[in-house]
Amino acid sequence: MNSVATLPVAVVHEKYGSLQFAPMSSEDLDAVVEIEQAVYSHPWTRGNFQDSLYSGYQAQTLRDSAGQLLGYFLVMLAVEEAHLLNISVAAAHQHQGLGRLLLDRATALARQHGMHIMLLEVRESNLHAAKVYRHYGFAEIGRRKNYYPAANQSREGAIVMSLPL
Repeated sequence: MNSVATLPVAVVHEKYGSLQFAPMSSEDLDAVVEIEQAVYSHPWTRGNFQDSLYSGYQAQTLRDSAGQLLGYFLVMLAVEEAHLLNISVAAAHQHQGLGRLLLDRATALARQHGMHIMLLEVRESNLHAAKVYRHYGFAEIGRRKNYYPAANQSREGAIVMSLPL
């Protein structure tokens, strides 16, 4: 793993004060999975996160000064493309600008690793997230039919978005 991603990074937030980004580790997974299960109808499993860490994906956590996990992201880097696989903010801390901080850190890491574009998929029903991504500068480049699992063993489409870095 590149040293850029292994160093903690401090940021200051208007409401939360001093916050810290750090590489996600296996020790973080209980808290990560707890957030994941609280905010998603079809959450990633502990195994998904462990596999991502094992594969060397860029995975970072965001914690407050007391050490409480507020959010996290995982990015897969390949050639010149960064693929944002997962980004989450704890339910009690949503709509406070933390998602933007996570995006700022994810895109900064991607740029530092020489990536030229960031891609992501978002559920068609997740209108708030799609709006956040558009506001951040992502543009829709396509759709994937039946991409996500949905209720009653059905499937839901994804909006594919990209951001030039």
